[in-house]
Amino acid sequence: MAKKFSKTFIKKKKESLLKDREETLRQIEELKKDDPFADPDHASDNAAIDTDVREQVGHDTIQAQIKSLNRKIEFIERAFEKIAKNKYGVCERCENQIPSKRLDLIPEAKYCINCEQELIQ
Repeated sequence: MAKKFSKTFIKKKKESLLKDREETLRQIEELKKDDPFADPDHASDNAAIDTDVREQVGHDTIQAQIKSLNRKIEFIERAFEKIAKNKYGVCERCENQIPSKRLDLIPEAKYCINCEQELIQ
């Protein structure tokens, strides 16, 4: 079983996660504003076919970005749950401690580096 991180470390990670969540939510709102389909005149503008294609591609790209950011939000929320259960920084697969340097880069990390690599192969 993994050893526990200090309260100071956990507090810093929680603050980092809060900032990440806020920034990610802000990015999602900005993307929604930039979505060509967000324009109320889009449905009735009778644009040329090439314009429609560009708008569709733009919309699809923004939707993919939003989906990715929403996934990050889910990971951040899961990290908050782990903090509340005193299990933050524990790999969900092998239950070893995730290295602090990894958590510095990805505070919402679910897996240690070894398990992450095994899962993506």
